[in-house]
Amino acid sequence: MKKSFLSFAAVLCALLCLSSMDAKAQTVKLFNGKNLSNWNLFVDKGGASAQEVFTVKEGTIHVKGTPFGYMYTKEKYSNFILNVEWCYPEELSNSGIFLFIQDGEKLWPNAIECQLHAGDAGDFVLLGGSDLFEFMSRPGTIRPAFPVVKKTNASSENPVGEWNRAKIYCKDGKITVFINGVYQNSGTRSMHKTGYIGLQSEGKDIQFRNVTVTPL
Repeated sequence: MKKSFLSFAAVLCALLCLSSMDAKAQTVKLFNGKNLSNWNLFVDKGGASAQEVFTVKEGTIHVKGTPFGYMYTKEKYSNFILNVEWCYPEELSNSGIFLFIQDGEKLWPNAIECQLHAGDAGDFVLLGGSDLFEFMSRPGTIRPAFPVVKKTNASSENPVGEWNRAKIYCKDGKITVFINGVYQNSGTRSMHKTGYIGLQSEGKDIQFRNVTVTPL
């Protein structure tokens, strides 16, 4: 119990410091509300084209979900706060926010995924050989194709048709995730500290808006 309290206190202290830095930094809109000119688009072969999968309507990014793929930033980012709002307009489905993408134009790039799968928002999925200490520190664990670091708390997601907000702090290889204001996960000692940011097509319709990044 004492160890858990100290761990939580350390996280809280770090977040207070990051919040004070947040106020001083300049926020950049990754999505301008009009088009996807700040993004590269990639989808798996077959089916609809990337331009059909990722579209903009009335200031919102619409993602079809099939074929699988992702849109990713044209610039790399290192220490930052990422804000993303998402909504499943018709039914619960699957998607994710990719952090520190190393190699674009690949279905499962080397990246850390912040899971947006319904009920699991805030989990980390280690893609393409990426790693976090929270998974590496499990001795004797056989590495699956998609290792997962589970979130801490019960789901804090909103129902279908309502908007959700992910706030993700990335600082010196540590990733901390809040979903709708609720702390969900922390990952440390990421093997990468800089890379592209991506939004995934994986399942069915999902919408995104208010995608911003603030340097730390």
